Amino acid sequence: MDVLFAPFEVSFVQRAVWGGLLVSCVCALAGTWVVVRGMAFLGDAMAHGMLPGVALASLLGGELLLGAACSAAAMAWAVTALQRNPRFAPDTGIGLVFVGMLAAGVIIVSRSQSFAVDVTGLLFGDVLAIRERDLLWLAVATAAAGVVAVLGHRAFVALAFDPRKAHTLGLRPRWAQAALLGLLTLAIVASFHVAGTLLVFGLLIAPPAAATYWATRIPVIMLLAALFGGFATVTGLLVSWYAGTAAGATIVAVAVGVFLASAALAWLRARVRLSGAGGQVLVLLLVTALPLAGCGSGTGESAPETAHGFVEGAQEADSPQTRLVVADAGGAVRVVDLIAGTTVEAGNAQGVTVVRGDDRFGYLGDAESIRIVDAGAWTVDHGDHMHHYRTAIRQVGTLGRGGLVAVHGDPVVTAVVTESGTVLLDRTALEAGRITERRMLERVLALPYAGHLAVVAQDSGRAEIRTREGDPVATLTPLCPAPRGSAITRRGLVVGCADGAIVVTAVEGRFDAAKVAFPQPVPDAERPVAFAHRPASTTLVAPAGEHGVWVLDVRARTWRLLEIGPVAAANTAGEGSVLLTVTRDGVLHSHDIGTGAQLAQAPLLTGPVRPDRPPMIEIDSARAYVNDAAARAVHEIDYRDRLRRARTFPLDIAPVRMVEAGR
Repeated sequence: MDVLFAPFEVSFVQRAVWGGLLVSCVCALAGTWVVVRGMAFLGDAMAHGMLPGVALASLLGGELLLGAACSAAAMAWAVTALQRNPRFAPDTGIGLVFVGMLAAGVIIVSRSQSFAVDVTGLLFGDVLAIRERDLLWLAVATAAAGVVAVLGHRAFVALAFDPRKAHTLGLRPRWAQAALLGLLTLAIVASFHVAGTLLVFGLLIAPPAAATYWATRIPVIMLLAALFGGFATVTGLLVSWYAGTAAGATIVAVAVGVFLASAALAWLRARVRLSGAGGQVLVLLLVTALPLAGCGSGTGESAPETAHGFVEGAQEADSPQTRLVVADAGGAVRVVDLIAGTTVEAGNAQGVTVVRGDDRFGYLGDAESIRIVDAGAWTVDHGDHMHHYRTAIRQVGTLGRGGLVAVHGDPVVTAVVTESGTVLLDRTALEAGRITERRMLERVLALPYAGHLAVVAQDSGRAEIRTREGDPVATLTPLCPAPRGSAITRRGLVVGCADGAIVVTAVEGRFDAAKVAFPQPVPDAERPVAFAHRPASTTLVAPAGEHGVWVLDVRARTWRLLEIGPVAAANTAGEGSVLLTVTRDGVLHSHDIGTGAQLAQAPLLTGPVRPDRPPMIEIDSARAYVNDAAARAVHEIDYRDRLRRARTFPLDIAPVRMVEAGR
């Protein structure tokens, strides 16, 4: 029986269960009336109509539930207004509003590249990311739905069967219709976090529709619908855990499966003329059989060694556990916990000249060696949802290679790029606190990508794809002379070249590369040699000498030179966000990423920037962090609020180098 209970020992799965059960109750209360009154098209339209509100809320950094509620309420109001127009049939108005809202949502998503990374979770749900405050909201929504269902039951029944009689009885059918739409809106908004805007319709319709095969009284249908929804939640999470599938979609698939099984069993019951008690036995058999079908025979030996989302020895968290690895000129290392506001000593790395990171580990390099520190915070991206982890901060050890340039990793290898080549480290050993070299690739820049290695020769600029063991797979056509600077984005891998950059992509195991050339000849002093960007963002920036900042749009495959003057540091959260720069006088600026126009500025650093101590800007979806060596501090900036200084973290060292982890 361990196979059935093991997943529910993990905290985020427990929250997912409670969230799914509460959503099942809300959907049962509203969905029953949708099924009884034949309002399925309206329910589907409202579920899809949430997209623009949620997309806009995410883009502006607001509360997604509020955006969903506003969008669904606007949808309900528009549908009601159009249904009163005698020129249109009721479903015509629904269809018009549905298409308009969906188009608006797609437009918002298409214009924000930085938001596009979250579209999968928005459309298909993120039940495994439910937080405790989400459970509180769901509990309130369930209670409110119950109150509306009880108080409006008599009016809803009359409205469902004879609106004219409802008016005769003084039940105010218009008010009842408005209350019913409000109940439907509440159910959809409460459910989208679990199933997403595209799949919420399944939770709203499938369980009540299945319940109608086994009951005729409205309260009984609601009760059975809640039970079927709860069953779909538990079974869907079990299947998702062991099969590695999207949890929200799997829950909805099980709910639809319950409906299909109910329909089949009802047909069988009618054919063999079973009594009502026999029908209940069939329901019990259905509920008992489906978990076994989804989870196998039930022996603990069938479970994989590492289940979905589980990391041994780490604590799973509700949100990113961001931390900063900072070092002073003497090599003293500190890790700043941005959530707790605390600072931890992390050893000493003599003569640090460069610091790089891979979202968990900090790599502090000098001319002869690289010190590796585990920041104890990281994020695992599963596509439709993310897991955030934290563990103890620790020193891993020293890699006997100098000239650190960049670091990139995947679950198998970590590529440490140096001036003389690339060292491949075993990622599993690194996470266990050991430095194990798999191999050294001399005179090449190698990056892990799509289960392979993208390799560019430093001397010839020849690019190719190899296996992790070093066997050649494919040769990429465009050359990349003098490769410098690299980044891995959701739209491909980028390597900077003397004449621009190459973008490597992988589609169904087939690798391709395209050259993105500079719009004009660029001298070496002005070419980008290191890209700054938010993790996975497809908009990269780099200083352009005395002229300003280069912007590389990976999606559009174009370069833009923003001639804003010399900068000491630059970074951006992506298209749709702003460009942040620190100029040599220590002033922080925000610019329009498309035109370079200045939007705001704020004095930030203590004194002008020293050439040997340039500041660094680390950026995530809501905040930016700038090191101030002279003040012995790191500043947290709300770049969406005219560069407001949200917090300052005082340190006992001068942070001349810095990298963020846990995003």
